[in-house]
Amino acid sequence: MDGNVQHTAAMAMVAARGSPIDRQPPAAEETQLDDADRLVQLSRLVQGAFARIADRHHLTPVQARLLCVLAQGPRGMTDLARCCGVEKAALTGLVDRAERRGLAERAPVPGDRRALRVTLTDAGRRSAAAFHAEVTAELNQLLSPLASQDREQFRTAMAKITQAAGRTAGWGAWPAC
Repeated sequence: MDGNVQHTAAMAMVAARGSPIDRQPPAAEETQLDDADRLVQLSRLVQGAFARIADRHHLTPVQARLLCVLAQGPRGMTDLARCCGVEKAALTGLVDRAERRGLAERAPVPGDRRALRVTLTDAGRRSAAAFHAEVTAELNQLLSPLASQDREQFRTAMAKITQAAGRTAGWGAWPAC
């Protein structure tokens, strides 16, 4: 959905709901919708920051994600495809471009002549570290309006949500899969 359509949809929602001053307390169904809306808004803020910073580093968001995943250590092509959310054929092109830029390199896996392992080069590690530092700073800035107690409650709530969704296993300090 482009920005104009999103803006129009948002304005229609405001018009349909009326002024916040005139509104009655929200029903449970409306509160759930508001929570979902807020999660989507937060997701857009995070994804937007990630994409903007990737662009400043002359990377696509998928290339940036590749660097972040590889910063955790070498990975096989199948694992990388899963982590980056792309098909194996698309990953080949992605790794090709990273190799041409000197950010990553492929090497055969000993004992499996068909398998390849992808590793960051020194330049790739520097690029990943710089990208990660900038993303971390900007995302922390998003939390700046929160008092320390509110931040702790936010962290706890996020941990509960991700744990309940079963998405915390294997996550380190890097934004990986």
